[in-house]
Amino acid sequence: MQAPTMIGRYRITERLGSGAFATVWLAEDDVLESQVAIKILAENWAHHPDVRARFEQEAQVLRRADSERLVRVHDFGELPDGRPYQVMTYAAGGTLQDRLERGPMPVRKALRTASDIAHAVSVLHDSGVLHRDLKPSNVLFDTVRGSERVLVADLGLAKEIAHASGFTVVAGTPGYMAPEQHLPGGGLDVRADVHAIGAMTYQMLTGRPPQVGRAAPSKLRTGISREVDRVVMRALDADRDRRWPSTAAFAKALDASAAAAPSRVLRFLRHSVGMMVALALLVFLGGATFPNPTPQGWVRVADDSDTLSIAVPAEWGRQLRDSGWNTAAVGMPAGSEEGLQVGADLSSETSPGLFAGRSKWLVPGNAAKVPLHPGCDRASDRTIDVVGFTGRIQRWIDCPGAISYDEVLLTRAGGKPGLYLQIRQSGGAPDRTDEVLRTLRFPHS
Repeated sequence: MQAPTMIGRYRITERLGSGAFATVWLAEDDVLESQVAIKILAENWAHHPDVRARFEQEAQVLRRADSERLVRVHDFGELPDGRPYQVMTYAAGGTLQDRLERGPMPVRKALRTASDIAHAVSVLHDSGVLHRDLKPSNVLFDTVRGSERVLVADLGLAKEIAHASGFTVVAGTPGYMAPEQHLPGGGLDVRADVHAIGAMTYQMLTGRPPQVGRAAPSKLRTGISREVDRVVMRALDADRDRRWPSTAAFAKALDASAAAAPSRVLRFLRHSVGMMVALALLVFLGGATFPNPTPQGWVRVADDSDTLSIAVPAEWGRQLRDSGWNTAAVGMPAGSEEGLQVGADLSSETSPGLFAGRSKWLVPGNAAKVPLHPGCDRASDRTIDVVGFTGRIQRWIDCPGAISYDEVLLTRAGGKPGLYLQIRQSGGAPDRTDEVLRTLRFPHS
C-alpha cells in the first residue's frame, strides 16, 4: 500500500512506527501550525469487524477519558479505501522503551515516572476501563511549557472493567502480563494493570524486566532502599490479593518512596555551600575566584550529566527534574538534550522556578518558537549579553495567578550550542532574571 501524502487537512511527513494492526504517521496540521500523530488501521484488518470495532472503541475510550495523562484523540475518520484512522496527540519525546534501551534510570526518576504512569492508568480505571497491555512502548513522553509529561497510549486491548470476569481470550504482552492474564476466563480487575506497572518500575530501576524467581531490585543495583523493594515487589506479587489494591494506591506508595529517595536538590545544596567556603578562601589568599559564583543563600543545581548548571534563590530550589528535555518544545527538530527544571513546587502552575535546556539547534539565525502565554500582558522585549551568550528576553506580566514569565533564548558565535530558559516568578516579588542568568555555567565547546 502506497504511503499517504494527505489525510484530510493533515500533511503526512514521516512514518513513526508500525505494528501488527496499525501504522502511525507524523503529520503537519498547517491550519493550526502543529504536529499530530495519525494512526491508520492496517489494510488487511480494516474490514475485519472485530478488529475494526476494537480500533473505534480505543478512540472512544480516549476521547471519553480526555485526560492530559493519556494520548488524546482529536479526530476520527476513514480513508477512501475504507481504512479508519485516528488523529492523536504527537508525543515528541519518544517512548519509555527508547529510554530503557540506554539502561536503568536514576532511582528518583524511575519512581516518579512509574507514579505518573499509575496516575494515568487510574484515569482509565475511573472511566471504567482496564488497559490490559501496559508496556514500555505504550508509555510516551511529551514536553508542555518546558515540563516533561508522561502519556499512556495504545488502548487496543482495553476492556470495560464491568465485563472483566467474562474475558475468555488471553491478551497482553509476556513479561508484563499478570499471572491471571495467562488463564482464559481467569477474571481480571485493576490489579492486572498494577502488575504491569510494577514490571515496568522494576525494569526502570534494574535495566531488565522481572523474571520468574526474580530478585528484589536492591539485589541488582546499589542505592535502592528496602522500602522501594517492598513497594515494587508487592505490585508484582503472583497472588493478586497481596498486590496493591489499585493503581492509585500504588502511585501513592511510589510518591512516598520517591520523596524519601536521596535528592539531587539536597546534594547540590550541600555542594554549593562547600563551594562558597572554597571561594572565600581563594579571595582571602588572593587566588582566582570561581566563575559565575553561587550567591549566598542560593542553591546551585545541574542537569543529570552535570553539563549545565545554574543557581536559584533557595526558596525556588525545593524540587528538581534533571533528565533533559525535548527540543521540539521550542520548534526545533525533536531530540533529547541536557536540561533541568527546578522550582518550589513542580506540580504547581504558579510557584516560582525555571526550566533551562541546551540545544545544538539554537544558533544565530535559527529562530526558535518560544511558548506564548494567553491571559498575560507582553512587556517590551530586550536583548542581553551574559556569560558569553547573546540573546533576547521576552517578558510576560500580569498573568493569571499573579505570576510573570521570562522566555530567554541565548546563542553563541561559531555554531556552538545555545540555551533556552523559561523563568517563572511571583508577580509581586523582586525580578531575579538577570541575577539568575549571571550564575549560568556551561561548557564553551
